[in-house]
Amino acid sequence: MDIIKKAQAQGRKTLTEAEAKAFLKKYNIPVVDEKIVATPEEAENAAENYGYPVVLKGLGSRLTHKTERGLVKLSLTNKTEVQNAARHISDAAGNDLEGFLVQPMLPGKREFVAGLFHDEQFGPTVMFGLGGIFTEAIEDVVFAIAPLDKNDAKKMIGQLKAKKLLGEFRGEKEPDTDALIKTLVALSKIGMEIPEISEIDINPLLVMPDGTIAAVDALVVLGEPAERKVTHIPIAPKDMGKLFYPKSIAFVGASADMSKWGQLMFSNVLAGKYQGKVYFVNPKGGEIIGRHVFKSVTEISDPVDLAVVTIPANKVLALIPELKAKKIKNVLLITSGFAEVGAEGKRMEEELVKHAREAGIIILGPNTMGISNPHISLYCTGTHVRPKPGGTMLVTQSGNLGTQLLAFAEKEGIGIRAFAGSGNEAMITIEDAMEGFEVDDLTKTVVLYIESIKNGRRFFEAAKRVGRKKPVIALKGGRTEAGAQAAASHTGAMASNVKVFKAVCRQAGIILVDQPMDLLDLSAAFSSLPLPKGKRVGIMTLGGGWGVVACDLCMENGLEVPQLSEQVIARLNKLLPAFWNHANPVDIVGEMNTEIHMTVLEELIQWEGCDAVIHMGIIGRRIMIQSVMESTVALDKNYDDKFVEGALTYLDDFERQFVERTVTLMEKYEKPIAGVYLLNDNKTRTITEVEGCKYKGVNFITPERTVKALAQMYQYAQWLKG
Repeated sequence: MDIIKKAQAQGRKTLTEAEAKAFLKKYNIPVVDEKIVATPEEAENAAENYGYPVVLKGLGSRLTHKTERGLVKLSLTNKTEVQNAARHISDAAGNDLEGFLVQPMLPGKREFVAGLFHDEQFGPTVMFGLGGIFTEAIEDVVFAIAPLDKNDAKKMIGQLKAKKLLGEFRGEKEPDTDALIKTLVALSKIGMEIPEISEIDINPLLVMPDGTIAAVDALVVLGEPAERKVTHIPIAPKDMGKLFYPKSIAFVGASADMSKWGQLMFSNVLAGKYQGKVYFVNPKGGEIIGRHVFKSVTEISDPVDLAVVTIPANKVLALIPELKAKKIKNVLLITSGFAEVGAEGKRMEEELVKHAREAGIIILGPNTMGISNPHISLYCTGTHVRPKPGGTMLVTQSGNLGTQLLAFAEKEGIGIRAFAGSGNEAMITIEDAMEGFEVDDLTKTVVLYIESIKNGRRFFEAAKRVGRKKPVIALKGGRTEAGAQAAASHTGAMASNVKVFKAVCRQAGIILVDQPMDLLDLSAAFSSLPLPKGKRVGIMTLGGGWGVVACDLCMENGLEVPQLSEQVIARLNKLLPAFWNHANPVDIVGEMNTEIHMTVLEELIQWEGCDAVIHMGIIGRRIMIQSVMESTVALDKNYDDKFVEGALTYLDDFERQFVERTVTLMEKYEKPIAGVYLLNDNKTRTITEVEGCKYKGVNFITPERTVKALAQMYQYAQWLKG
């Protein structure tokens, strides 16, 4: 563009306001009509031509913060006021003044802001929000990664919290939505086409009484096109797969000391019934647990697929030639003491990567907790937990958090496809994991804990593709300044801007959660239940108060609790006492007839006004009744332990049958059913499998976990619809 070339030739970093609006107008962004004048006298004439009131502004290439310098005069109603304003602006601007801008004073009560900037990780990013002088104070803004189409822009606008300003407001018509959409799409286009523009700020984007919009102020900042330094070479999905399917493993740094990683790793693998070959390597040689210890990997005569390395950081580089000579292509580097400890560690890590690449070696880590692949009984982590095989892929940039989640999955019966603690990601990154498990048929759900991203664009594009095939659930570490600093010291990488990251998640369909346990709660739900087709929830509860809580939670999480139809009420009247509440949530008033529980459940799930069902207190009664019976037996000799055993067997059978019934109903009606335990104990499980069925029983221990899971499933289903 000639305007930009002219500014660059003059060594300027910004366009003047007039140039900025002329440039935006070429992209069909509506701007206020205005006139450039050189003298106060010309300003007076222009004001007369426009008709009062008018706006007078100072104009100059160095005048980028005009309001703060007193260079914007509003609502001037006559020639004298224009003269006085021009005099004041001239004095305040001094030698920076190059002229004046005269604009009609446009009416309108609503002001928005729109803009463009280049995020360091994700590139051109469009911003839209509440404008005017309160933009920074209120921070009602949303972001989206370019390129945007009209649908993307429409979604952005709909995400604004101040939704009332997007409708009719105090006698003024609703804003021209098409014009807002075109403005955001135009900003996206500029970001993709003109890398020399580093920032655009349109504030305010004024809405007039008839709904038309106009940019009344604009700033365009120029800069050098961002250089995208390639720090990580992508790892091919097939190579990622080989890492998780080793036929033989060498433990380099093997030790008999239970306090050392060299013992923790191999003992977990062997105790976990790994069927491949295992070799111990330690320069001291000898024996460990009756096995021969090789002094070097080169002494091993058989092929080795994976080296698990636990030797000190300053000795790892010298290991590379031995690995190359042995043709070991994959390394799990447990050792810490690299980039996460500072500049010297980072230099050592970079040197290690350089030599590994030259040797054709792929490293996961360093500073990692390990990997697992339950499908081949490979549990190679420092924490000895062994979840069962399943469809949930778990990748975390925190090894401790990852193994905690693995332990939770083991307890709750959540099947794991594979686990990787990615550590410092010196070579293999979370983006590699995304692309690797995108093409993996056994992966049904992807779960991520993220502190940093190495290639934002690659992550964004991969997440969009993966999300169309299988849900991606993520927890972002480093959401606060303190958290970001902790992430840097923990993984050697700074966390990216959380607002932009949230925008990425919204666009890519990533389900972003707030707490670590949410990751596997949602994994349990997504892997076990059909997606809801809508947001209407039917609730069945043993107690009224619990139903009120669940109802509130549904409304707060974007779900609806519709009123029961007359037909459903009529059918329930035949089942429940006359004093039942005749409403949704359905309070079954402590009814203990187990057949009624199943019948009410089916009445709700087959109801056309319902997209999902939550049942509360049906499962877990056994725990409460067991304690009651034990107390009774202790006091009343008419009862004995056999009585308790028989009653508990009956309750166990009922709960099993009820779960089986929920699963068959889900398969029949393709609607999710999730429960809330009345009470829980050490036998309580989130997931209950039913033989021969594609869905599973899901019961959480609190209403909020149940509601949150269904709400996130609904949001994901809506994203899939586009």
